Amino acid sequence: MNAPHTPPPPTLVTKMPKVGTTIFTVMSALAAERSAVNLGQGFPDFDCDPALLDAVAAAMRAGHNQYPPMAGVPALRRAIADKVERLYGRRYDADTEITVTSGATQAIFTAILAIVRPGDEVIVVEPAYDSYIPNIELTGGIAVRVPMTIDLRVDWERIAASVTPRTRAILVNTPHNPSGTTLSDDDMARLEAIAVGHGLFVIADEVYEHMVFDGAPHRSASRWPALAERAFVVSSFGKTYHVTGWKVAYCTAPAALTAEFRKVHQFNVFTVNTPMQHALAAYMADPAPYLELPAFYQRKRDLFREGLSGTRFRLLPCEGTYFQLVDYTAISDLPEAEFAKWLTAEIGVAAIPLSAFFAEPVERGLVRFCFAKKDETLRLALQRLAML
Repeated sequence: MNAPHTPPPPTLVTKMPKVGTTIFTVMSALAAERSAVNLGQGFPDFDCDPALLDAVAAAMRAGHNQYPPMAGVPALRRAIADKVERLYGRRYDADTEITVTSGATQAIFTAILAIVRPGDEVIVVEPAYDSYIPNIELTGGIAVRVPMTIDLRVDWERIAASVTPRTRAILVNTPHNPSGTTLSDDDMARLEAIAVGHGLFVIADEVYEHMVFDGAPHRSASRWPALAERAFVVSSFGKTYHVTGWKVAYCTAPAALTAEFRKVHQFNVFTVNTPMQHALAAYMADPAPYLELPAFYQRKRDLFREGLSGTRFRLLPCEGTYFQLVDYTAISDLPEAEFAKWLTAEIGVAAIPLSAFFAEPVERGLVRFCFAKKDETLRLALQRLAML
């Protein structure tokens, strides 16, 4: 008897035709294959404070293992409100203006989903973190890419010229990944003038807020009242407390914006890991860990930069984050992705090409190293890079 005819499955038409395996995955796999020191992906190879782990265990034993409130554990939202007020002078209401998220990437995507409709334009500064443009395109929005200047500063003239009647928001990142530059007071004033003058929202990715060096302050959108009134400000516990795998972050925004943000949040993740939230709330009672973070990472930055100073790499400024850009054009004329692969396979140190942070690759002979590593890891990498 012939089997009954079964229609073929539906044809899948991808929503993301330009997205494939990322360079981060490629470089990490190559680093593992060649036993290279992985200075590519941006996460520490050292542990967090044991007291934070103890706080998680205590929260679990105390029974905090079921769903928390959708917006986040109240004690953590209050701790966030206290921290932001202490640092930036703005008091966000813990009940109506702060939402705990499943990582900063989810917070950024949720903010975009809340405000961007099909056909809306969002201005993005390139080079840019790799989730921004796909997030915008998944909403039906249009990413308007504005390149930084040759010295990797925001080009406010080009941003102002890129605003159209369809522009909905500007997405900014400070300290900036991958360049390591930070926004100045003048930059914030320019951003404020454009956003207020054209009635735009601002999405401020500030996940490296506690990694600003040489005594400079972090310029948070929360500190500028006219910006804060229209901004979703995102930060990350994973970056601050060396627990990137926990994927816990938060978004602060005025009540009306937060209400829309939470409408999306409740249907894409709903809630965030309960015991981690209780642990973070308890741990934040002592501000020392985040207040001491700039000095902690500046020492690592200086160790790494000093070690590279004797090589043919040209060091670009590093004002914040835990990333260092270098110019390798005195060493090789290979394209950035090929140089990064060669460096990993032949020298034994993995890096990320700057071109990976552009929707359409731009070649400048630059790669990014991550120095959020143990001192011995950095010294081993420097020993190998000294061959260059």
